[in-house]
Amino acid sequence: MKQTTRIMTLKQKFSDQDLDRIKAAVKQAEDRISGEIVPVIVERSGQYTLANYRSALLAAAFTFVITIILDRYIVADASYALYYDPLFVFVVVALGGILGGLLPNYVGRLKRMLVGQVQLDYATRQRAENVFLEEEVFNTRHRTGIMIFISFFEHEVIVIADRGISKVVEQKQWDKIVAGLIGSIRAGKIVDGMETAIKRCGEILLEKGFHKTDDDINELRDDLRIDQ
Repeated sequence: MKQTTRIMTLKQKFSDQDLDRIKAAVKQAEDRISGEIVPVIVERSGQYTLANYRSALLAAAFTFVITIILDRYIVADASYALYYDPLFVFVVVALGGILGGLLPNYVGRLKRMLVGQVQLDYATRQRAENVFLEEEVFNTRHRTGIMIFISFFEHEVIVIADRGISKVVEQKQWDKIVAGLIGSIRAGKIVDGMETAIKRCGEILLEKGFHKTDDDINELRDDLRIDQ
């Protein structure tokens, strides 16, 4: 049930018209090439529970420091006997840690900061490679599949081309597509960016001689994959 809710939340970011535009862009690009273009968008590539642990420790430490400061410099009246109870201090620090551990679930920027860019990059690459296999982008006659992968939480885009294409197309070509798509996403024009990226993938294949043949068939569906 939880997974279904998350998928619906992501799908709500796209109208039926948006999905139709992306599907049409794939179909149009593939009409002239011997290749398959697979657009994929996921909510996130990892759960990153490490961020919750780190946030809990930092919050607990911060709460403890504040407690010491209050004890030393602010609450000087001995009548506050409860405040000096070690159990009371422990409970306060524990509550601070619990609240801190929950905070990254509601503040994406904080979670990304606590996880670190290296881990975000690794998780995104792993998720993209897994989706490449799950969607069978490799399963074309001439190994000419291309996947355009967007991971929202990580703010990352990856283009993976199967070996039939990657051996003749330089990585800098895909890097340009990635940079352009990221720019469109930041500008709030993700569908426009997807259309441009898909079109450019088709153009690259044409430039490299992957022309559509008479016996060519549509081996992979054209629609956008969401959170798979």
